[in-house]
Amino acid sequence: MITHIDKRGNPTMVDVTEKQISHRTATARSIVSLPVEVLAHLTDGGLQTKKGSVFQTAIIAGIMAAKKTGDLIPLCHPLGLDNCNITISLNKTNEVVIDCTASITAKTGVEMEALVGASIAALTVYDMCKAMSHDIVIKETKLLSKTGGKRDFKRA
Repeated sequence: MITHIDKRGNPTMVDVTEKQISHRTATARSIVSLPVEVLAHLTDGGLQTKKGSVFQTAIIAGIMAAKKTGDLIPLCHPLGLDNCNITISLNKTNEVVIDCTASITAKTGVEMEALVGASIAALTVYDMCKAMSHDIVIKETKLLSKTGGKRDFKRA
């Protein structure tokens, strides 16, 4: 069932009037692959460029974007998030792993907010590092989990 199409085939916002308010969370992940010349700038404090701290800037950008999801995705409900948290780390293959967790107590979930937050944080890493190399790849963005709606989801 496609939820954003009305009976006449026109785009529509999902009507959440009859839904119950519940605590809802969602976590999304983006992975960014950095070339060796960018990784050479990695220190204990993160990745530093002439523009500043890459990871700290990406965290702020991701949170700001998650809060604006309703303005960016046409049929998303505008939500006042209760919380948004972004963590950035390196995995065993030196890829940047960005996790965004959003939560709200509301009638609709926050999957899109988590996905937008992780995506914009990844794009910010790209933007801040592109002067060192354009061989940066945002490999994937995916939903890891969600709770509180009709059905919970957890990626295996």
